[in-house]
Amino acid sequence: MAGMSGYPIIILKEGAKRDVGREAQHKNITAARAVAEAVRTTLGPKGMDKMLVDSNGDVVVTNDGATILWELDIEHPVAKMIVEVARAQDDEVGDGTTTAVVLAGELLKKAEELLDKGVHPTTIVQGYKTAEAKAGEILEGMSVEVTRDNREMLRKIAMTAMIGKGIEAMKEKLADIVVDAALAIEDNGKVDVENRVKIVKITGGSLADTELVHGIVLELERLNPEMPRKVEDARIALLDATLELKKLGTDAKITISEVEGLRSFKEGEKKVLEAQVEALAKAGANVVLCQKGIGVAASHFLAKHNMLAARRVKDEDMKMLALATGARIIGDPMQASPQDLGHARVVEDRKIKKDKHMIFIEGCKDPKAVTIVVHGGSEVFLDEMERALNDALMVVGDVLSYRKIVPGGGAPEVEVAERMREFAATLSGREQLAVKAFADAVEVIPKTLAENAGLDPIDTIVALRSKHGAGLRAYGVDVHNGGTADMLDGGVVEPLKVKLQAVKSAAEAATMVLRVDDVIAAKREELKPKPGQSPHDYTRM
Repeated sequence: MAGMSGYPIIILKEGAKRDVGREAQHKNITAARAVAEAVRTTLGPKGMDKMLVDSNGDVVVTNDGATILWELDIEHPVAKMIVEVARAQDDEVGDGTTTAVVLAGELLKKAEELLDKGVHPTTIVQGYKTAEAKAGEILEGMSVEVTRDNREMLRKIAMTAMIGKGIEAMKEKLADIVVDAALAIEDNGKVDVENRVKIVKITGGSLADTELVHGIVLELERLNPEMPRKVEDARIALLDATLELKKLGTDAKITISEVEGLRSFKEGEKKVLEAQVEALAKAGANVVLCQKGIGVAASHFLAKHNMLAARRVKDEDMKMLALATGARIIGDPMQASPQDLGHARVVEDRKIKKDKHMIFIEGCKDPKAVTIVVHGGSEVFLDEMERALNDALMVVGDVLSYRKIVPGGGAPEVEVAERMREFAATLSGREQLAVKAFADAVEVIPKTLAENAGLDPIDTIVALRSKHGAGLRAYGVDVHNGGTADMLDGGVVEPLKVKLQAVKSAAEAATMVLRVDDVIAAKREELKPKPGQSPHDYTRM
């Protein structure tokens, strides 16, 4: 930079790179659109899969937009911003990340066209904000209310979320499992999928063997073969303490001069353990699940009392067990009481495979945490099933909390585009151009659905505009038979909350990128070998 006297004034370090104005905006928009293009072909039930291979050779095969974005090793800062917006969408509603990212990319494409025509970024941003608010009104106006008791509609929502994941043959059974799980854990309209639904994957068998357990499945086995394999009418103690011989502290010292003294010391420790087990038995427990360790001696005493026990239970599993069984987590076994115990119809150690056992705690009365046990032929397939079930659980939870749905298949986007163009005609000034650009951008969703299904996008959009112009608001892309169809009649429905959040996330991402007109990047640190190191063994200097 040059100062007032004509001499250069150095502000940035040597090697720093700076993009200003139109150049910066063009590069940022290009980076954001590249992220959108990376996931665009995965959208919809006919979307293609992506195979992602990390540096360790681990493979992920998925068409889940959120997973693809998380797995990509993205470098560009604006592209990272788009990924963070997608993450917010996923955290908020659990679905619609691909829609949000694809829509954000199209909004930026239309914005770039306006920039080339001389429209100021601030005008575009203001127009997009106006359009976002109007889109919310239009979506609310075309929504349909759903009650908690409308099980059939909840099943349709679950099936729509899972379609395209390779499970079409079993979608009805899986939808029933998802709805049952969501209704079981619902608490005052809130469905906490992350903390109240456990998905256990078992390699082997078929998807048809997938089941819902009204309780918790632990990937553990009983401690002692002398313990019962199966306990009916289980009274469960959840223990957050150790049942093993205590190790002495680092500074502790005990001097024993006679063999008899050593024997007495060890006997005293065993008596303490026996007393703890006696206290649990007196409280009525016949199953003990411990978060910490259980030693050999305690295991013997538990087996002697005909108790089934497991140790090293994970912290999240302990919390779910408490929700499922109604038990209280006990810190001191000597203070255990019958009121602290949880209940289940049966607790059983089952052999799943040749070398693997699991403990099934099932038949819990009114459980607030449940387990879905998924069977499949490979780990890659099971991982995709887990993502599909999570998406379905989240969208059913969205409907249970928000109680409104909209037709799927691109119908909401076509309706928003049609009504938005009418709205744009009522505006004056250049803001009208931005609102119209928003309307054109929204149609990228039905266009992409048609493209991914092998249909002609132009013919499809023209047909949909004609239907919506005639007042048929529920018509969307019929990806299975071609052409258009009534999505409500076809059972293709989505939560209103997901659509509202997708529009909001996309608009926020686009406006955030458009506001940046100056990118200053510091020079990267070079990697050099330290003195005495091999040239291939680098560290930062």
